[in-house]
Amino acid sequence: MYREPSEASVIVNQLLYGDHFEVLSTQKFWSAIRMHYDKTEGFILNSLYSGISTAAANGLEDYSKAIYNQNLTHYALVDTHGALPLLIGSRLDTIDLIGHTSDLKTDDFQANGLSLSENLVNTALKYMYAPYMLGGKSPFGIDASGFTQMVYKTCHLFLYRDIESQSKQGQTLSFIEESKPGDLAFFDNNEGELIHVGIVLPNNYIIHAHGCVRIDRLDHTGIFNPALSQYTHTLRVLKSLQ
Repeated sequence: MYREPSEASVIVNQLLYGDHFEVLSTQKFWSAIRMHYDKTEGFILNSLYSGISTAAANGLEDYSKAIYNQNLTHYALVDTHGALPLLIGSRLDTIDLIGHTSDLKTDDFQANGLSLSENLVNTALKYMYAPYMLGGKSPFGIDASGFTQMVYKTCHLFLYRDIESQSKQGQTLSFIEESKPGDLAFFDNNEGELIHVGIVLPNNYIIHAHGCVRIDRLDHTGIFNPALSQYTHTLRVLKSLQ
């Protein structure tokens, strides 16, 4: 999804298989859209989406019933195009609606007996080494807030798309000792602007998208990168949505 109707424009977000949106206006090659999930607006190519009825779209609005792919990658079969990628976080309960097929069994992605905290950590680890890409939300390219949003979305917790909005959600924690694995840590710059977010791991570690999705140390100062032997981000606030 681009800021302007041009592939040279800045990427503001990505849509994965099964994401639905409202078409605000159309041009010859581009459509202006608003994503239903987080209300992000931008432009996508007309050739990249299929229309569905209003009734079908309304049926997708209850995200508590959504079933998301938890494998890193898979595929859906399309008669005219072969295979389409089903990346982690793709919405599987839309496959029949769109008229595609897949050998994935949605029952495999129901409750697994793990706690929410464990599910958040396990999902986050599946993105390890995904390269950083501004606006990205997939294992092939992801940014800091896209990473946290997708991990939470796959675990059925809603997060907004941008760092500032995410920081206003949940309960503020006073100390790292109050946090638990799966909580969010936000970081600011010298001007006090929030510029980064990551997910707390056990034993004072954090997983975050910085260069790639990586694990570093976390303490009251911020993120310490052992490879560089220095702090890369200054801790501003910890939030819990669990």
